[in-house]
Amino acid sequence: MSAVALTAMTTALALLTRLPWAQSEWWRAVVARSERGGNALVEGYGWTSYVPLSGETFMSTTRLPEWQVWVPLAVGLVVCLVPPLWLRVRVVVTLAHELGHAAAGVVVGRRFTGFVVRSDMSGHAVTVGKPRGPGLAWTTWSGYPAPALLAVGLVAAAISGWAPLVLGVVTLVCLVCLVFVRSWATAGVTLAVGLAAGALWWWRSDERSSTVLLVVAAVLLVGAWRHVFAVARAPRHSDPAEMSRLTGLPGWFWVGTHLVTVAAATAAIAWLLLRAAT
Repeated sequence: MSAVALTAMTTALALLTRLPWAQSEWWRAVVARSERGGNALVEGYGWTSYVPLSGETFMSTTRLPEWQVWVPLAVGLVVCLVPPLWLRVRVVVTLAHELGHAAAGVVVGRRFTGFVVRSDMSGHAVTVGKPRGPGLAWTTWSGYPAPALLAVGLVAAAISGWAPLVLGVVTLVCLVCLVFVRSWATAGVTLAVGLAAGALWWWRSDERSSTVLLVVAAVLLVGAWRHVFAVARAPRHSDPAEMSRLTGLPGWFWVGTHLVTVAAATAAIAWLLLRAAT
């Protein structure tokens, strides 16, 4: 898998150099802020520096200082456990949930038409396609695991030098999603996330980028658990209830699949972090 990913990334970067504007100054700046970096800092530059990192595999890692792994995770955990802070950041988990629905729908050929997120952890994403069938079931199921699976990707990017590229992708995705927002509040959340990611991407610092991604990953993972437990307590008018209607299987079964998926994501993150810190 690592060799395939590395080959794909190398091919993509080679194709980017053939674009008509590849020699333009603005494009070179974009590439410089998106290429793979290292976790070591250039002496004397602190969090304003970045170090290109060459490696043989897509997921090769350098050993991170323990504080650089556990402090960001602890910060993310505190944010999720302190009620006033959680009330302000939980909308980001909802955003990942709804865009998870959207991404899953697009993958199976459905047309994404819009989405809404609310500060009370509710929201909805609309995709157009067949009114029944596995495509709609997959789209409906994908929301609750999405934040946890995204957290796995963020941790992997943070510890393998791809944090700057991920921030650039997040910025682009948020800009595209502005076309699909269906409320002013949703537009504000999407724009805020995009601007924050864009600022981190443009004023690049590999250590800062990795730290921020680890904090966000912790928030998304804990938020995924909180969302799943919340729907387990009150499954009516929820995605599991809709899955029950679509498939005939009880809602508790689908809650169970969400729990298993989030648990698997948690185990994957633990493995990645232990691998990076030892």
